[in-house]
Amino acid sequence: MLLITRKIPPAVAARAAREHMVRQLEIQGVFDSAVLLENLEGVDAILCTPADRFDAALIGKLPQQVRVIATFSVGLEHIDLAAAAAQGVEVCNTPDVLSTATAELALTLMLMAARRAGEGERLLRAGKWAGLSPTFFLGRRVSGKTLGIFGMGRIGRELAGMARGLGMTVHYRNRSRLAPELELGAVYHGDDASFLGAIDFLSINAPGGAETYHWLNAARIGMLKPGAVVVNTGRGSAVDDEALIGALRSGHVLAAGLDVYNNEPHVHPGYLELENAVLLPHIGSATVETRDAMGFLALDGIKRVLGIDGDQ
Repeated sequence: MLLITRKIPPAVAARAAREHMVRQLEIQGVFDSAVLLENLEGVDAILCTPADRFDAALIGKLPQQVRVIATFSVGLEHIDLAAAAAQGVEVCNTPDVLSTATAELALTLMLMAARRAGEGERLLRAGKWAGLSPTFFLGRRVSGKTLGIFGMGRIGRELAGMARGLGMTVHYRNRSRLAPELELGAVYHGDDASFLGAIDFLSINAPGGAETYHWLNAARIGMLKPGAVVVNTGRGSAVDDEALIGALRSGHVLAAGLDVYNNEPHVHPGYLELENAVLLPHIGSATVETRDAMGFLALDGIKRVLGIDGDQ
């Protein structure tokens, strides 16, 4: 039996019902591990989301027949992988299929932040637009500028391709330099100072974890050119909120576009007060096509672990 923690796209739900007996919880809001544990009788597979925290304590309470946890995400920070391995539970995720959608959203945030789109819509909806003038709502051009990508994985490379379509020069910071066929002319930097000092736009596309925790702190923000634009569709934990908010208030960072946050779904209240912060609710992969593909990939992982062949 497959237990699904939250509502999933109809096409994914239909396939799950063909392949498994399904128990659907449709949890909303904060994850309640007690509800999960109460519904595990006969369950050998769990399909969860990043909002569902499977820590060591919860995994230790899972019945022995649970063989696989599949998550509707690329990130695995919400699952204690060591505890799962010790319990003999395999963990599956959904890499690759969301790269284009997330890159599209990063580009959207870049354009919105630079062109003051969120601020302009709020002004219009409030009935405060008084008409055009030569100095009205001046933003910054994106085309022809220099984009810096922190984390040149699949999503970063997709974004680089889109940026080239706007005539942008691409620089990147990565654990290691890419092969030429992946780099495609992008400029590699081996240190933060040369990277951050060379760019007009910074896009954070790196994975989470201790290595990138609060990578964008006050010291690195100080390395950016005055008037740089910061976009984050990677992990909220990569940004020191107090430092970025301070830089947005001072104007050292012209604008920011954020889709991910520390302590989601909570957002630092300082961002809410800033007109030069464009804020979206973690919708990087939120297209019908992408969410279906993610669900299908998660179900593929479950089938592999359980040894299921074809539709059931």
